[in-house]
Amino acid sequence: MITEIVTFALRPGTTRQRALELFEKTVPRWRANTALVRKYYLFDGVQGRGGGVYLWSTLEDAKAAHDTAWCDQAEALYGDRPRFEYFETPLIVDNTD
Repeated sequence: MITEIVTFALRPGTTRQRALELFEKTVPRWRANTALVRKYYLFDGVQGRGGGVYLWSTLEDAKAAHDTAWCDQAEALYGDRPRFEYFETPLIVDNTD
């Protein structure tokens, strides 16, 4: 498994409510991506940052989902070009079961 962390600066003054509205626009795309295992949306109102934490089966799946076209769309939507970090995820603890 691969954990991908994507972050970007939000436009100045973006509230939590506005960020949520923007994030909700992207939900159908991620629900339709069968390679995605799980996604968490991130918001930091103090630092004016947003992003997501994604769990993928492979690094190739992660990079395919966040290609240049996606980066262009994200920049238009949020106001900043996203940055990416990738981590091998050898173990997961899930306390929801």
